[in-house]
Amino acid sequence: MLVTDFDYELPKELIAQHPMEPRDHSRLLVVNKDSGAIEHKHFYDLIEYLHPGDVLVFNDTRVIPARLHGFKDTGAHVEVFLLTRKDATDWEVLVRPGKKLQVGAKIKFSDELSCEVIDHTDFGGRVVRFAYDGIFEEILDRLGETPLPPYITAPLEDKERYQTVYSRERGSAAAPTAGLHFTKELLQKIKDKGCEEVFVTLHVGLGTFRPVSEEKIEDHKMHKEFYTVSQEAAEAVNRAKAEGRRIIAVGTTSVRTLEAACKDGKLQAGGNWTNIFIYPGYKYQLVDALVTNFHLPQSTLLMLVSALSTREIMLNTYKVAVEEKYRFFSFGDAMFINNEE
Repeated sequence: MLVTDFDYELPKELIAQHPMEPRDHSRLLVVNKDSGAIEHKHFYDLIEYLHPGDVLVFNDTRVIPARLHGFKDTGAHVEVFLLTRKDATDWEVLVRPGKKLQVGAKIKFSDELSCEVIDHTDFGGRVVRFAYDGIFEEILDRLGETPLPPYITAPLEDKERYQTVYSRERGSAAAPTAGLHFTKELLQKIKDKGCEEVFVTLHVGLGTFRPVSEEKIEDHKMHKEFYTVSQEAAEAVNRAKAEGRRIIAVGTTSVRTLEAACKDGKLQAGGNWTNIFIYPGYKYQLVDALVTNFHLPQSTLLMLVSALSTREIMLNTYKVAVEEKYRFFSFGDAMFINNEE
C-alpha cells in the first residue's frame, strides 16, 4: 500500500484552533465499521450507543511542559523538546537548530537547569543529560511550555484544556486527544449506565505524529513509546472479552496499548515499549469499537482507523466530514467507529 492511498483534501479553515466549550458539545460522527452508515450527533449523545457491560478503555497519561528554551555557551538560542525519559537524568529530545547541536554541546535553561548532548538518536533527535538543582518535575513546571501541535496557531488560555479530565500519569509530549471530549459528568453517566471504565497508560511521543516519509507504508518504522497496563486493567478487559462484552478504545493510543500488550488473545499486565504500526490488513485482537478524532492526511493514525474498518469506508467518512464542515485534529470533533448497526 502507498502513503498516497490515505490522502484526502482538507480545507485549512476546518482545522480547529480552539477547544469546544463545554467539552462534550463537540460534534460526533457515528460510522458503522462494516456498512459505512453515518449518523451526525453531538459528543454527549455517545451514551446512546453504549450498553451495560461495555468496557471503555482510556489512556490516563498527562502532558508535561515539554518545550524548553535555553542558550548555548555562544549565546545562541536553542529549543529542546522532551520526548522520552530514559532514566533519572537522560531524555530523548528534539532540538532546534539541530545541525549545530552535536555531542558535547551544553545548554543552559536557568541557574537550576542545564543539559549536555551525549548522543544522537535514530530519528534525528538527541539524547541529553540534565543537571539540575532541586526536583526535576517542579523545575520543568516552572520553565517548560506545554506544547501544542504545529497546526494550532492560536494561544491556549487554559492549559488544562489540553489535558483530559482523567489525566494523572505525567510523561506525554502530546495529549490523547479523543479523551478531551469527556467531562466528569459524562463519565458519571456512562458509569451509571452500567459501563465499565478501564485506564491504561501510554506516554505519547514522536511516533504518533511523525510523517510517513517512505512511499510504501510497509517500509515505515514507528518510534517507540512506553506503555503500562495494571493487573486490574488486564483482568477487567480479559473478563469482558471472555463474556462477549465490547471493548471500546478511547483514542488511538489506547488502541495501540491494548493491541501491543495482547498475547494469545489476552491483555498482559506490565510495562513495555511498543512501536506497533497498525494499518489495513492488521487483525484486531481486543478492540471492537473506537472513539477517535479526525486525523491528518497520509498519517499513521488514519491508517490505524482504516484497519478497524476499511480504507474505502474511512475515506468516504472523511469526505462526508469535510462536506459537513466538521472540525479536524486535536481540538476538533470526534468520530465513533461503531461495530453495531
